Amino acid sequence: MIHAENLTKYYHDLCAVDQIQFDIQKGEIVGLLGPNGAGKTTTLRMLTGYLRPSSGNIQVKGYNIEENPLEIKKLMGYLPESAPLYHDMLVYDYLNYVADIRGLDEGRKDKRIHTLADLCGISRVMHQPIGECSKGYKQRVGLAHAMMADPEILILDEPTSGLDPNQIVEIRDIIKRIGEEKTVILSTHILSEVEATCNRVIIIHQGKIVADGGMETLKQSAGGEYLIHLSLKNAEMSAVETELKSIEGVIRLERVDVNGGHLSVKLVCRSTRDIREDIYVKMKNTDWLLLELYQETQSLENIFRELTKEN
Repeated sequence: MIHAENLTKYYHDLCAVDQIQFDIQKGEIVGLLGPNGAGKTTTLRMLTGYLRPSSGNIQVKGYNIEENPLEIKKLMGYLPESAPLYHDMLVYDYLNYVADIRGLDEGRKDKRIHTLADLCGISRVMHQPIGECSKGYKQRVGLAHAMMADPEILILDEPTSGLDPNQIVEIRDIIKRIGEEKTVILSTHILSEVEATCNRVIIIHQGKIVADGGMETLKQSAGGEYLIHLSLKNAEMSAVETELKSIEGVIRLERVDVNGGHLSVKLVCRSTRDIREDIYVKMKNTDWLLLELYQETQSLENIFRELTKEN
């Protein structure tokens, strides 16, 4: 659906996007995740044809961005971080104006506006001035604008920026419903938004892609430290430390608690393999009773912090 190859963008001497490449398939909801200034917005603006790449190539459904920019724009709906709305217009009048610009005929126009009003949850404000609507409703009107021509690809730049928690949940639900039929790309630096909405994550840092994959794939392949928790009976900390520190991949042990003869221990590990089997084999040779053994799932927050460290 979308193919970006060696995509690069310079602002004078500043390299905002540095030779990134990726493919996005039809029907994916892709989160472009990164800290502020990572190059997310610049990447989205190049994908939409708003900015011309300094070098590299973009193809959308077989069209080349240099040769067929208008054909690509027809396939896309774009919602920037702050929706560019006319605040003195009524919501209905504004959407009717957008429909005219998009070339919808009279027979189709009114039906499309009402369909989007239901989808984006703006039916109750259709006859209010946009300037009197809350930030959440303004974002929804902007989303309806982006969806007016029924695009195959929807690109959203920080779609929940500045919204309260309830509004964020509502916008996420709308995006997930849209994602059932469309290809959606959204940029954000809010980790929970990606986990709740996307089925694939591209992490970008200092203009480069540092991770790309499904949520579970990223968590499993992350090379950072992870934790294994143990709860034991009839065990002394010194003996446990002696036995388990010899396992390859165990960096250190930390006592968590001793309660009623139960010893809780946290193992800090760094390994690409599952070392829980090694732990179990070690313990079979002791008289300790194993009450609990589990590996703490690597969180997206830990992965993000590990991959976007300044150094």
